[in-house]
Amino acid sequence: MALHPVTQYAMDAIEHKTVVGESERLACLRHLHDMARAGQIDKPLATRIRKATNKKLPARDRAFPWMFDADKANKIYTWFKYCHHVEGPLSGQPIELIPAHKFDLGSIFGWVHAKTKLRRFEKAYIQEARKNAKTTRLAGVADYLMVGDGEESPQVFAAAVDRAQARILYKSAIAMARKSPDIKKRLKIGRAETSHITRGGIMTPLSKDTKNKDGLNPSGAIIDEYHAHPTSEIYDLLWSAWGQRAQALMAIITTAGFDTESPCFKEYSYCKQILGGIVPNERYFVMIRELDKDDDEHDPAVWIKANPLRAFTKTGLAKLKEQHDEAFGSHDTAKIRNFRVKNLNLWVNASDDSYIGEYIHKWDELAISREEFLEKTKGKLTITGLDLSKKIDLTADGFIFILDDDRVAVTARGFLPEEAVTRHEKTDKIPYKDWARDGWVIITDGDVTDYRKVEAHIHDCELDNQWQVHEIAYDPYAATHLANEMQDDGYSMVEIRQTMASLSEATKLFRELVASGKLVHDGSPLLRWCISNAVQIIDSKENVMISKRKAVDTKRVDLLTAIITALVRVQVLREASDFSEYVKSDDFGF
Repeated sequence: MALHPVTQYAMDAIEHKTVVGESERLACLRHLHDMARAGQIDKPLATRIRKATNKKLPARDRAFPWMFDADKANKIYTWFKYCHHVEGPLSGQPIELIPAHKFDLGSIFGWVHAKTKLRRFEKAYIQEARKNAKTTRLAGVADYLMVGDGEESPQVFAAAVDRAQARILYKSAIAMARKSPDIKKRLKIGRAETSHITRGGIMTPLSKDTKNKDGLNPSGAIIDEYHAHPTSEIYDLLWSAWGQRAQALMAIITTAGFDTESPCFKEYSYCKQILGGIVPNERYFVMIRELDKDDDEHDPAVWIKANPLRAFTKTGLAKLKEQHDEAFGSHDTAKIRNFRVKNLNLWVNASDDSYIGEYIHKWDELAISREEFLEKTKGKLTITGLDLSKKIDLTADGFIFILDDDRVAVTARGFLPEEAVTRHEKTDKIPYKDWARDGWVIITDGDVTDYRKVEAHIHDCELDNQWQVHEIAYDPYAATHLANEMQDDGYSMVEIRQTMASLSEATKLFRELVASGKLVHDGSPLLRWCISNAVQIIDSKENVMISKRKAVDTKRVDLLTAIITALVRVQVLREASDFSEYVKSDDFGF
């Protein structure tokens, strides 16, 4: 018996019969595992899956409320036969879905509640490279949510960052409806809004420029090119109105972008956790098509991982090759980054002077759990660094350890005064209160940071984690008084002036440790934020120093500064004879 196209595509992916990236493979495996949980996998298919993955399938779970309904999936396939292309050489012809896109649409519309038959997925995140017909598919979905879903008084929103972008998707949807007679006769189509002739409702563009955004009751929303959204305003507006419809659907469609602090990148990171099984979310469909970290970006054979449609045809692949050759042949870093983002669907930091740049992904891979971090560092010698900013700004302490496997372990904490937290949450657009609850930042009483809390935190780390603080490195600017107090309490304090000459080698070394994978950390989101914010200043002698982009910039780098300050002393101490009493000098050789 032939498999349904969704299941067939999933099997082709895990059996390596079609080329997919790791994230797409996980999405396919998720479908198969969920079918096993629903009791919809027969023994021969289960055997094939185990052989392909070397892992047992989940057992049937009678508490699992979802099932895959082939008829529901086939309904969306049939719908697209009535949808016609609206531009290009195929204009006027019915849309033919390729297997990859059948998997996406069949999954979104085919998974339902076993009893009510209402859709399982209320959100979908799809990330592909550009020119893979994302807007065409989503225009068809928007029309389906208006007509094919059978919803009374539907509200479908073509949402984007601004009015012009929102209208692109809306205009595609109404153009498709006009070219498709069976859809056109059911809709009253207008330039600014469209309604169903018998069921009423509305389909309209939505952006931050839309004047009246109150009273939304969406049955469907398509958020187009989410990577271009500087804030999550539109997403939050729509999601806050969710839950009043039986099976509303929000679909986010995007390529990768250049801003790894954008709301889209945060959503992408969350979706990767769903695919990795780290965060459970049964109501969120995720498809991320991107190259894998070890792929050769110059090899056309792997481009299909991000380009299921373009690289599916000879002409599409040839055009990709032409764009690749032009970008890399130009030796223009901006053009190369653009090819990686738009054509390979990889998130790339846009700034030429970014300190960590593309290694931010490597940093993410080097995270371990806090429990594992404390186990690895328990009883270890540590060098501590301090960055005592103005008392109304973020202050930090950082800790560096040399592990038994010669890797370096780093962690850091931030400190903010209580009365400044709300203000900083608005200016920095960072959830300090949430991070405080999770222990990543310590909020001190009053309107200025109490530096005694910094010393108390270091002391607590010694007691609770049995860390042995060998030295504390600090910038003498604004820290002399605290340094004197801590020295009186028995700590060995060492001045590290924040000059390029003093910090350059340690600054280079930290990045090398990340790039080479010789570092682990405890996953602090505050430290990651600081690292992603840092830009590099390079002098004529190729000395390097980190900085904020502007003096008034609200993007902080303090936790990274504390770690680099400590790393300066690690380099000095690794060969010092008096240090051998505490740790072998070659332990600090990188």
